[in-house]
Amino acid sequence: MVEKTGPKLVLELTHGKVVIALRPDLAPKAVERLKTLAKEGFYDGVKFHRVIEGFMAQGGDPTGTGTGGSSYPDLPAEFTREASFERGTLGMARTMQPHTANSQFFIMFEKVPSLDGQYTIAGQVIEGMEYVDKIKRGSGASGMVKEPDHIVKAYIEE
Repeated sequence: MVEKTGPKLVLELTHGKVVIALRPDLAPKAVERLKTLAKEGFYDGVKFHRVIEGFMAQGGDPTGTGTGGSSYPDLPAEFTREASFERGTLGMARTMQPHTANSQFFIMFEKVPSLDGQYTIAGQVIEGMEYVDKIKRGSGASGMVKEPDHIVKAYIEE
């Protein structure tokens, strides 16, 4: 059950507002990082650089390439079996190494049980999933959409 009274990450997208209930009970370090970066304006204008139909939309890289992050150190993995990667779950993106999450995140379009226990779950969309569904699909240098969707503004509601 997702608690709707705690901190929320709000993403204003071109199509509408997405509200994500953050999960400090599962990933306190990742949630603190998301809050810090949103409060600094880090995510404002950042593109969704990897968007795969039936899987997820990934953003949070200021370079838009999938290789960038913030100036803060990488985070330790906060994997859990107490929650699963369902539609609307916000997870922290990382490299193949488990302790490399930084600023990038992804929002699930569908349930993907193979991610459970392999990635950090930091939140759950509680409003505006229909706007996540409208994010343009595309990824990588060859598959990137010409004008990828981006986060207009990100902020925290306590």
